Amino acid sequence: MAKATTRFVCQQCGHVEPKWAGRCPSCSEWNSLVEEAVREAKTLTAQIRAGGSSFSHMGAAQSRPRPITEIEISERERQSTYIPEFDRVLGGGIVPGSLTLIGGEPGIGKSTLMSMLCGNLASKYGTTLYISGEESVEQIKLRAVRLDALHKDLLLASETDIGVIAGFVEQLRPKYLVIDSIQTMISPDVDSAPGTVSQVRAATSALAALAKGKRIPIFLVGHVTKEGAIAGPRVLEHMVDTVLYFEGDAHLTYRILRAVKNRFGSTDELGIFEMRSEGLVGVENPSAAFLAERPIGSPGSTVTATMEGSRALLVEVQALVAQSYLTSPRRVTNGVHRDRVALVLAVLEKRLGLSLANMDVFVSVAGGVRVEEPSADLAIALAVAGSFLDRPVGGNHVFLGEIGLAGEVRSCTQIEKRLREAAGLGFGGAILPQKNIGRETQGIGLDLSGVETVRQAVEKALLAPQANAPVKTTRDE
Repeated sequence: MAKATTRFVCQQCGHVEPKWAGRCPSCSEWNSLVEEAVREAKTLTAQIRAGGSSFSHMGAAQSRPRPITEIEISERERQSTYIPEFDRVLGGGIVPGSLTLIGGEPGIGKSTLMSMLCGNLASKYGTTLYISGEESVEQIKLRAVRLDALHKDLLLASETDIGVIAGFVEQLRPKYLVIDSIQTMISPDVDSAPGTVSQVRAATSALAALAKGKRIPIFLVGHVTKEGAIAGPRVLEHMVDTVLYFEGDAHLTYRILRAVKNRFGSTDELGIFEMRSEGLVGVENPSAAFLAERPIGSPGSTVTATMEGSRALLVEVQALVAQSYLTSPRRVTNGVHRDRVALVLAVLEKRLGLSLANMDVFVSVAGGVRVEEPSADLAIALAVAGSFLDRPVGGNHVFLGEIGLAGEVRSCTQIEKRLREAAGLGFGGAILPQKNIGRETQGIGLDLSGVETVRQAVEKALLAPQANAPVKTTRDE
């Protein structure tokens, strides 16, 4: 029998210590070191890579070093998932031998998306193996019936042992493999509970060797922690080729698929789905969907155009400014960075004289979209100023521009795509940085108004009847 050794592994960062300590010396997390017994034996990953007695045909040994000039590059032909929004986020389709991790909160729709994916792959390409460590095969079939994902080449199994799953792959030779979820998988090399750092790392390492050796695309489903990160060690995200996050409120209609790592494509693309009774349906015109319930002529509501990869999205920015009765007024944000909103509020107070110090300020992007880029600063500023002055923005306009600390409005990129998206949805004009008005903005069909400062934007958008009137510094009663 192989000799067993004991070690203590941090469940947050994966750091290993020979003895227990109350605090991890690597990540400084308290009470995160857990005792694990590790056997000194040939690992399953090594067997898969080198070819052992149990897996004699699982893969070849590591190739010898060769001069870079002698290495031939083979074109990796992508295969479509027949889910356009999914293909967009992957970078055009599935790459052979790729390892993709999909994370999301419980109930967000990860298993629904995987069931739809497996149904499409089985019907178009052949044998697809779906392994679930959480549900029975009967539960999976009930969901597949609802999603119309039944096909004879879709094979189901309820299993958690990576060694057994590797045997399935060797016997069935599937074209695709889906693991739901990686936190439930166990490796025979590690004597610890499922979901621990050692188990997740060992299982992922074995599956990565399987994907590369057999050229089988593998999809891993992962849970997320309460902080929003994928459960398990951070090294898990480094071991895979692509990391996708499935986001959205389980109580809302729309779901967003976002790539945070992609070795075969861009991480800027966004996939938008609508949850229906028949499953997840791609949203062909997300801008119209996000603006469908926008209140017209309401103070504190503005529209901006944000870029998500190659796609321009129109989103509504809402702000509410109310008298605060707390010692420290609240600053609540949803869909935008709180620090970015704090910067905009500071500029409004310093450069325009708006008295916001004793006000509660709430800023939200409607529809569950998260806006990362600073080109939404002007829309945030006008929404806050409009709510403070209790005046709606004038006209059917979109607002674009980054705000600097001096109160200037800076130019934004890809202005033509943003404006064409606005024109396509029937907007009549746009207030944007003066430097963005040029050849690219001609012939779009919008009434463009260039501004250089936030004060100019507020006067044009909120004080249009009195274009030369000063900005009021107190709230209208």
